[in-house]
Amino acid sequence: MKVFVRLWLLCVLLMSLARAQTADVTATPLSDTDIQLLRSDLQSGKNRVIADTMKFSDSESSAFWPIYRDFARDQHALGDERLSVIKDYAQHLDTMNDATAKQLSQRMIDIESKTVNMRRDYWPKFEKALGAKRAAKFYQVDNRLSLMIDIQLASEIPLIP
Repeated sequence: MKVFVRLWLLCVLLMSLARAQTADVTATPLSDTDIQLLRSDLQSGKNRVIADTMKFSDSESSAFWPIYRDFARDQHALGDERLSVIKDYAQHLDTMNDATAKQLSQRMIDIESKTVNMRRDYWPKFEKALGAKRAAKFYQVDNRLSLMIDIQLASEIPLIP
């Protein structure tokens, strides 16, 4: 539970810093290096939550982590796409028109679709490594972590005026 709290606090920090990048024109924007460091900390926190929650046996651990590294890499790539949409959204928030809103919405829908497809593609690998019940538990944990991040993002990103 303590790891969940630390991860949540890290999410809050990340989103607060991201909001400072767009909320106040005089604020210093986050550099790509800052974003990478925050994402690295977030991933480290996720890894700790997964390890603490799953309590892998040695054989499960050796089978799981190589697959998870690929999974996390693919999640990170989708996160890059999502960050790009958020940056474009922030840039166009005050001048949003129908065409821009449609284009940004379609990009987010595409990312959501890619996320579902990625999870579907990795399922057989996790199932083979852990068995169906343990793989389902991992997907529950990963989904909860993703939801925590999504909720924090949603609370920090303003609605279209």
